[in-house]
Amino acid sequence: MKPILYVGNINYSSWSLRPYIALRWAGIDFDMVEVNLDQPGYGDYAIAEILAFNPAGKVPALRVGAAVIADSLAISEWASETGSSLYPQDPLARALVRSAVAEMHSGFAAVRRDLSMNIRRRCKAFGLPADTVRDIARLDALFAGHRKHAAEGPFLFGQRTVADAFFTPVATRFRTYGIELSADAQAYCDTLLADAAFLAWEQMVLAQPATGFSRANIDRLYT
Repeated sequence: MKPILYVGNINYSSWSLRPYIALRWAGIDFDMVEVNLDQPGYGDYAIAEILAFNPAGKVPALRVGAAVIADSLAISEWASETGSSLYPQDPLARALVRSAVAEMHSGFAAVRRDLSMNIRRRCKAFGLPADTVRDIARLDALFAGHRKHAAEGPFLFGQRTVADAFFTPVATRFRTYGIELSADAQAYCDTLLADAAFLAWEQMVLAQPATGFSRANIDRLYT
C-alpha cells in the first residue's frame, strides 16, 4: 500500500506544499488526500476529519502503513532517508542545510502573518510592519547567498535539498504580493517556481474552482 499524504487546501497550505515537494524529489510513490480546512474546528486543531487520522489535529500528515508521521519536517526527513537523499553527503554541508530548514520551520512569523500563501492571487502588499520588512530582508539575504553555490546548481546549496522544498512556499508568497527582491534572490525564487514538482501542485490548484477561505482573511489582504 502506498503512503498517503494528507494535506490542507492546496491553494493556501504552505505546510502541506513542503512535504509534497520533498516526497516528489525523493522519488516516493504516494497518494494524496486534500482536506478542506474551511470548516468547524479550524484554528483549534479540532477538525473531525483530520482527528480521524492524526490525533494532533494537524495536516500535513503522512500515513505509512499503520504509522502516521505528523509534521512537514519529519515527513521530509523520512522521504530523504527512504528515497533519494535530499541532503549533501558532507556533514558540514548537511548541517548548513538543516540550519536553513530550521530557520524556516520555526521562524519568519511576520511573513507568515502578513503574506499568507495564496497561489491563485496577485496583488501588491503595502504598509508592511517593521518586523515583516525585516523578515523579507533576511530571506532576501538568505536566498541571494545561494549564488556562492551557482557552479553546483541553481538551488540554495547547488543541488536541491529539503531547504528548497521549505522555501518554495515563500517564493509563492513573494510572487503573490509583489515583493521586490534583489536580482539573485529573485533568480532563486524563479528556480523554485519553475520546478516540475511545484508546477504540478500549481496545476492542481488552478484546476479547482476558485473558492475563498471564510475562516481567515487570506483572500482579503491588501484590497
